[in-house]
Amino acid sequence: MASHSKSCSESVQSNIIQFDKCLEFLEKAGKAYTSPKFRIWKEDHLIIFKLLVYFYQDKPNAEKHGIDLHKGILLTGPVGCGKTSLMTLLRFMLAPKEQYLIKSTRDITLEFIQDGYSVINKYSKAAFQQTGGELCPKAYCFDDLGVESNIKYYGNETNVLAEILLSRYDMFISRHMITHATTNLSASEIENCYGNRVRSRLREMMNVIAFEKEAKDKRV
Repeated sequence: MASHSKSCSESVQSNIIQFDKCLEFLEKAGKAYTSPKFRIWKEDHLIIFKLLVYFYQDKPNAEKHGIDLHKGILLTGPVGCGKTSLMTLLRFMLAPKEQYLIKSTRDITLEFIQDGYSVINKYSKAAFQQTGGELCPKAYCFDDLGVESNIKYYGNETNVLAEILLSRYDMFISRHMITHATTNLSASEIENCYGNRVRSRLREMMNVIAFEKEAKDKRV
């Protein structure tokens, strides 16, 4: 156990990130914005460190942990392990122009029922904002990929998120549009839900950072 603890502490060394202060901030923000019972678990330190490496653009540690700083993040893990909370809280540590928007996949499908195909465009090809006189792509984090189901719009069954992800992939290639997501699904489940093409595109446009399958449910 001691050797595991030592190897973990060696893995979270950075000249850019003040890890202890970041953990302190995240725990305080978590209690304020999610739940008074929120806490940072020691077994999650390495996951949190990898996310900080990405968002702080720590190149030496990114190389060490196999993180591509030009892609987005796909944060995977079992229900209740803290994926959504982490992606919500990490935004507070970023400059306003670097912050991403978090959108529930379920809410997007409900929007689609109400507004139709314009919603796919809204979250992909039309997802730009004016920043300092420049038109910049909006970064989104799609929360809970796979929770939404195929819905029917005027009798046509459309996999809304698959269409959005494929369009954002095109924009990632042409305009470096960054996409993040959280999911409880495994790679094979993602393929079953969205098809092989989407699974392949997700790999190309996101770094997979995964909680252990046995990660505890922090909501209990």
